[in-house]
Amino acid sequence: MITRFKNWDFAKFAIPSVLMLSICFGALAQDAAPVAAAVERVEVVVPAAPGTAASAAVSPEMFAVNNTWMLVAVFLVFIMSLGFATVETGLTRSKNTVNILFKNTLIPAIGVLTYALIGFSLMYPGDAWKIGKIFGFGGFGIGTDAAGITSAYNPGYTYWTDFMFQAMFASTAATIVSGAVAERIKLPAFLIFSTVYVAIVYPIVGSWGWGGGWLKEINFHDFAGSSFVHSVGGWAALAGVILLGPRIGKYVNGRAKAIMGHSMPLATIGVFLLWLGWFGFNGGSVLSADPGMVSYVFVTTCLAACAGLITAMFTSWIIQKKPDLSMVLNGCLAGLVGVTAGADVVSIQASVIIGGIAGILVVLSVFMFDKLKLDDPVGALSVHLVCGTWGTLAVAIFNNSFSIVSQIVGILAIGAACFTSAFIIFYAIKVTMGIRVSEEEELKGLDIGEHGMEAYNGFQIFITQ
Repeated sequence: MITRFKNWDFAKFAIPSVLMLSICFGALAQDAAPVAAAVERVEVVVPAAPGTAASAAVSPEMFAVNNTWMLVAVFLVFIMSLGFATVETGLTRSKNTVNILFKNTLIPAIGVLTYALIGFSLMYPGDAWKIGKIFGFGGFGIGTDAAGITSAYNPGYTYWTDFMFQAMFASTAATIVSGAVAERIKLPAFLIFSTVYVAIVYPIVGSWGWGGGWLKEINFHDFAGSSFVHSVGGWAALAGVILLGPRIGKYVNGRAKAIMGHSMPLATIGVFLLWLGWFGFNGGSVLSADPGMVSYVFVTTCLAACAGLITAMFTSWIIQKKPDLSMVLNGCLAGLVGVTAGADVVSIQASVIIGGIAGILVVLSVFMFDKLKLDDPVGALSVHLVCGTWGTLAVAIFNNSFSIVSQIVGILAIGAACFTSAFIIFYAIKVTMGIRVSEEEELKGLDIGEHGMEAYNGFQIFITQ
């Protein structure tokens, strides 16, 4: 992440940013009440929890349509793995490319396999709650009876489609951690951490809301995972960054030094892949092919991304005196993360404001983390933790059907559980096998040290710094 921090006047920053939000809001100006009413009029068949009877009967044709859309959403969320890989690769140095691609290739495999073994049953225990609505476990492995491939399981999808869609989400949380700890973590340490965290912590925390646990009972709302996916990954990333320490040369004489990414084309391709995948991430979370709600979620998702991109551009331009592409790219992702919690329940205007504020927050928080000497090469903490938290709060701010207290309780509970668990796992690995590569290996690059190969063999890259 480029951080050319310079002195800046708050008024010069605040006035244009607020003006930009006003323009975005004004461009969509219409009475909020009709918009909210329109959303409320959308009749959605609410799917039953996995393993329970369907909430409503559907025709075989509609069931096929619902299930097909859910499988398309699986494809879209899956391609986000490539998006994360290219964003992380582009925003880091060429000498670590193989290492980053290797991690991002292994993460989906780890996520899907562990989710099949225990994650799915931990996250959706059905009636098998062991400790209140805090911990439940339905047994090892996956499997279903004949009803599992009919609408008797769920009017929106089969058991197998349900598993695949949820498994794609599981692998996303670990991908977030990869970017924050890039360029200095030992490969075995990262793989062990990812396996334990995705297999146990992610599904247990997710069960509190999506699995019908205690957060669901207090009406905590996180539609597609601003907290249950993005901040879960963000809290783990924070623990890893603290225990790893910054990269060599990142902080010089108390000031942050820019360590430039080696391929902005790759980073840009990655963001567009993620933007595309997010239509499945959020649109699939409707859990059916309901035309009204799916199309509405597409609109709120896209508008938030656009608003985040624009406000990040203005914020970066004002602070850094020049427009920073890496900040703008993260602004797009910030808007997407921000709206993910409430894409189904906020108005059109609100989605623009949520995304716009996320675009401002992501730029400011990059500088904040640098001031704290928390080295995050790709801005994962800013995008996923900060904006995930903002998006979860925004649900209650922009829809009075939800309590701000419930949203705050959920944020604090998820943060405490995830940060503490991640810190313990990382610390246990650190004191046993170590988590950071040697200074020599870091300077030469993890491609040579960890993998014995180069990403761009036969090419010589010249630099001027």
